[in-house]
Amino acid sequence: MRLSEYVCCDATGLAALVTSGQVTPSELVRLAGEAHDEVNPRINAVIELYEDAETVAGASGGLFHGVPFLRKDIGGTEAGRLQEKGSRLFKGCRSDTDSYFFQSARKSGLRTIGRTTTPELGMSVLSESILNGITRNPWKLERSTGGSSAGAAAAVAAGITPIAHGSDGGGSIRIPAAWSGLVGLNPSRGRVSGGPNNQDASFGLTREFVLCRTVRDMAAALDVFSKPYPGDPFIIVQPDRPYIDELSRPTGTLRVGVARTKWGAVDLEPDVQDAVEATASLLEEMGHIITDIEPPYESIEYTRVMLSRACFTATSLEDGARAVRRAIDADTLEPINLKLYEYGRNFKGRAGDVEKVLQRMRRRVGEAIHPFDILVTPTMPMTALPHGGINSTTNPTLSAEEFKEADAANLQYTGVFNVTGQPSVSLPLAQSADGLPIGIQIVGRFGDEATLVRVARDLEEARPWAHRRPKIWAGDK
Repeated sequence: MRLSEYVCCDATGLAALVTSGQVTPSELVRLAGEAHDEVNPRINAVIELYEDAETVAGASGGLFHGVPFLRKDIGGTEAGRLQEKGSRLFKGCRSDTDSYFFQSARKSGLRTIGRTTTPELGMSVLSESILNGITRNPWKLERSTGGSSAGAAAAVAAGITPIAHGSDGGGSIRIPAAWSGLVGLNPSRGRVSGGPNNQDASFGLTREFVLCRTVRDMAAALDVFSKPYPGDPFIIVQPDRPYIDELSRPTGTLRVGVARTKWGAVDLEPDVQDAVEATASLLEEMGHIITDIEPPYESIEYTRVMLSRACFTATSLEDGARAVRRAIDADTLEPINLKLYEYGRNFKGRAGDVEKVLQRMRRRVGEAIHPFDILVTPTMPMTALPHGGINSTTNPTLSAEEFKEADAANLQYTGVFNVTGQPSVSLPLAQSADGLPIGIQIVGRFGDEATLVRVARDLEEARPWAHRRPKIWAGDK
């Protein structure tokens, strides 16, 4: 297999080639290494390619038999591997635990060959950190890949691997997917276990999953990672059939709520607005019932949710700092994260206060969107932002409150569904006039990833995106 052939296959396609004996897992790892060597110096997506990558274990015959995979440098862990969380505070730290996520990855045949960049502590929508520098967007190097699954998105978009690990606490899978032309699903709360040490992470706001290029890879990944484990706080309703079987089932007629107005302080760019309108029209042509939906919450509510968690974040950082025997100061934390830490230390809230804020927002949003089977929104109100700016945690000018207000403005369509727990997927359905990807978010009912799989399949077939390629693409030499 040539590199130019490797990069054109999705994970499902590569696994089929391995299973049929046309290519070996070792050959795929070697090709991923070639792709890395060609494009990574320009995009800075992968911060470590394992020296033992070609001997990494992976089960034979799984859904992703032999497919190379990458781990985001925060969230799911591999025992004995570095996990620095994009921060100088945790530089050189190694995990002593295999997360259930990566146990499942190996059982599926995925071979994790390295780790990808993330902004410090996963706290920014931008793709940069003091520890690892700037991760550049393969579509336009001057633009951000999006955070916090920054390196994962850049690596998949540029062809290093067809699928990569990500995590999402406010949009951290969907934002990079939208800005990098990928498929990015944030599953329902409880669909993917955070065990054994991180079940129901961050009051249930954060979930682990993947970034990929096709809907069938998304469906297969749901089958791989959607399993409960002992110690999970609750067991979500299990699917009636494998998610890959949903790809061949009819969708039916759906009640679709369309967000044509802004839900926060930032206006929609005209190209993004046009993409929403085009998607709504397409779904109407497919026979679905389209209704406009007004903003189901106020931006200040989400800001309060984020700030009310600060005291628990501060406590967690102090625990981490003690474990690594380092001080929390300007030499170990970036300016915004240091301010958020200080804000949290002085915050007088209690766990019950956070739960009240979350419950109030969940109830209000739930009541507003209950009449609909799915929602259609922009993923982000704009295309990929330039590097730097007020949304970077390296920015010394903003207060903790101002940073979270700016965050809420940008995350106006994504963070709300981390709070409610509903599944939501960003699909690369459009491009701007200057060729940058535009993601459209489809939101489902709680626990109903099956409908999202079918709708995403319909949209992929009607508005295919596989032919689009970023400027930085492995195998183009």
